[in-house]
Amino acid sequence: MKSKIICIAFALISSISIAQSKVGTVDSEYIINLMPETKIVSERSQNYGAKLDSSFTIKVETYKAKIEAFKKNEKTLGELAKQAEYKELAEMEADIKKYQQNGNQLMQLKQDELMRPLYKKLSNAIATVAKAEGYTQILTMTGNEFAYIDTKFDITELVLKNLGIAIPVAEGK
Repeated sequence: MKSKIICIAFALISSISIAQSKVGTVDSEYIINLMPETKIVSERSQNYGAKLDSSFTIKVETYKAKIEAFKKNEKTLGELAKQAEYKELAEMEADIKKYQQNGNQLMQLKQDELMRPLYKKLSNAIATVAKAEGYTQILTMTGNEFAYIDTKFDITELVLKNLGIAIPVAEGK
């Protein structure tokens, strides 16, 4: 008898705690793409990439010029001078490869740095809407796998409204 009462009490408590939970979803990437600041971030990121590319181009052009000069003077150079030139060219080539690898990492770091304020702003808007609407949990739709989501719990439009971003009208409607 005691075990039946404990099971019933446990089931009752479980159902009460489940009933108090309100879970919603938000398409954060969709919102980020609609934020006006995203265009500014994209422009700044492209400008930074262009600066990196121009530095890279200068390094490559210097390397090519050094190779051309070496080819012209190769026959007149002594063995020690040739070895010194080979070593210098190999170092320049290694420097170019390293610069290229670092450039990719620098681009990613810059992109993250520029996007951080947007994600902070979005996070604050999601928290505001979730509290106002009584949600206990909000899951992002991107990065999570769901078999079924009831769209009535999607707060994407409410967050866009909170941020003052107009929802684009789909073509053909």
